Amino acid sequence: MYGESFPRSQYMQSEPRMSNTEALTDDEYTMRTSSSASPMSPYFYDQGRLSGEGSPMMMSPWNQTSGSPFQKVQWLPGDDGGSLPQNALVGSLVREEGHIYSLAATGDLLYTGSDSKNIRVWKNLQEYSGFKSNSGLVKTIILSGQKIFTGHQDGKIRVWKVSPKNPSVHKRAGTLPTLKDIFKSSIKPSNYVEVRRHKTALWIKHSDAVSCLSLSDNKLYLYSASWDRTIKVWRIADSKCLESIHAHDDAVNAVVCGEDGMVFSGSADGTVKVWRREPRGKGLKHTAVKTLLKQECAVTALAVDANASMVYCGASDGLVNFWEGEKGYVHGGVLKGHKLAVLCLTAAGTLVFSGSADKTICVWRREGVIHTCVSVLTGHDGPVKCLAVEEDREAAGSRDRRWVLYSGSLDKSVKVWSVSESMNNHQAQHQRMVSDAESLPSISDSSLSSGWASGRN
Repeated sequence: MYGESFPRSQYMQSEPRMSNTEALTDDEYTMRTSSSASPMSPYFYDQGRLSGEGSPMMMSPWNQTSGSPFQKVQWLPGDDGGSLPQNALVGSLVREEGHIYSLAATGDLLYTGSDSKNIRVWKNLQEYSGFKSNSGLVKTIILSGQKIFTGHQDGKIRVWKVSPKNPSVHKRAGTLPTLKDIFKSSIKPSNYVEVRRHKTALWIKHSDAVSCLSLSDNKLYLYSASWDRTIKVWRIADSKCLESIHAHDDAVNAVVCGEDGMVFSGSADGTVKVWRREPRGKGLKHTAVKTLLKQECAVTALAVDANASMVYCGASDGLVNFWEGEKGYVHGGVLKGHKLAVLCLTAAGTLVFSGSADKTICVWRREGVIHTCVSVLTGHDGPVKCLAVEEDREAAGSRDRRWVLYSGSLDKSVKVWSVSESMNNHQAQHQRMVSDAESLPSISDSSLSSGWASGRN
């Protein structure tokens, strides 16, 4: 089943259809997936333009930011009368300055990135500080010690540092690749590769949006995935690009690191691949180990659990596939909980969280290979684009292990949830994972969220 491939258009621009999150009609779907679409069609993609220009996202009626980008933040508390229930909305962080595309949490700090180009820093759910990049919308944020890495729509990776004198101050420390490396590489013609027809670029630079960042298990390397179909590997110590992997045949939407040098990548070409990191002289070499999944629907999100014993993949058809790492990444099953594309995934403890274009978050509890949907979190008015999770320190040491879940949405808000790991059985919806025989819908399945069928997340 996973060895089959289907014809697909490689040049589709498929940001979320913000004006309508329902599935496309048959006529719209035919237009959108046709590689011969007319240039007058709203779904036509011109290879020569930047990936964000003219996309449904940029033309969205939700993309009209009202007022100043520094409009006063709103704190909207949840219903906290008495003790919190096992799953509760704690509150919402609303700052009318753009769709929320990225989140990163550490301790009592939360970083949020949006298409306003601003990175906001929140401390204990209050606005703490912020800094602005001129590199387009902030698609991904990752934290490494006192460094903050941000990936942007224009293909740049920015590096920021926390001031040792004032932790609320963040200063830009550089860009990946560095100007020095760009200058040195530009001298040799062999350092240029073809990125589009009749267009070349340095191999150390991304030529399209940076969709995802991930840290290696030993925290020495940074991986960046891009719509230019490559994954680049950076040594954090000196900001040097060690390798560029031509990983997929379409946009790379996700990259995530496991243990023992294993790396996983997911793409709009419908595949999930496993790579092994190996030292090679002073650099690195990544070898393709196996392809876990090959399907028509775009892969939009990846996650591994804390022990790297499970790998999860979300796709544009609304399904979450998973594989068992301890058995050599054998396919374990499929989780059916969403009506539209899964846009983000994260795992913590025995829980897995999936956020979707259907505006909901499914909370899955794992027991062995059995996954039960114990809760569906609702409250967002737009697609859930990103998730971050931290252990609830106030509940540390208690029998009830709790997590603080942050969800960022294209409704311009971040919601904060308190989630318990020990759900009562009567609260569970007992939505078990299905067997392999039912794992993928047919092409005509009405649950297919066509807006992401050839999608870039």
